[in-house]
Amino acid sequence: MRILIAEDDSLLADALTQSLRQNGYAVDAVSDGVAADTVLRSQEFDLLILDLGLPRMSGLEVLQSLRHQNSRLPVLILTAADSVEQRVRGLDLGADDYMAKPFALTELEARVRALTRRGAGGGATIVRHGRLVFDQTGRVALVDDIALDLSAREISLLEILLTRAGRMVNKSQIVDHLCQWGEEVSSNAIEVYVHRLRKKLEPSGVRIATVRGLGYCLQREGIDTHNDSANPR
Repeated sequence: MRILIAEDDSLLADALTQSLRQNGYAVDAVSDGVAADTVLRSQEFDLLILDLGLPRMSGLEVLQSLRHQNSRLPVLILTAADSVEQRVRGLDLGADDYMAKPFALTELEARVRALTRRGAGGGATIVRHGRLVFDQTGRVALVDDIALDLSAREISLLEILLTRAGRMVNKSQIVDHLCQWGEEVSSNAIEVYVHRLRKKLEPSGVRIATVRGLGYCLQREGIDTHNDSANPR
């Protein structure tokens, strides 16, 4: 899951970035509204954390521009505790949630989990796929109640595939949702991540099918795809 933070307070932005990255998210940050608007027009994210008091272009203007593009990107707005009118205006413009400063990081992390689940198409904290169970809150995958030993990157990759189960996911989509700015990930690296995750999923009967030229698809045991045999990676 990839998150954009639009916050001009560098100390707060750094704290949020560090906290969310430790929780397995790919996080990018900008410090003004124009930069936020520009990035949102050209790149994909799973969540926007938006300060309303941004310079050059206000958070409300960024939000309005985003919704005018018919984007359904979940937005969590940050605002001063006394700006009730701004909070109401933000929600009316299409924000999904808000938090008043100051706030506890643990509460923000919980709201981030809720919003990214909602953006992925549902509010359930537990995703089941055959014998595989993925807890989005604890960010742990289990098979027959036994936790799989997955790295943070493998957890993120699994989440991407699970939220698109039964559909093709290409390497470009994986990079877009797995990596933050300045992080160069080659096509070979993606293949390595998929290979490692595939091996660890074998006990669950869930497999990652590779369709040459298209990408990857998460499948349950017993479901076959005639294209997969063309590329067993």
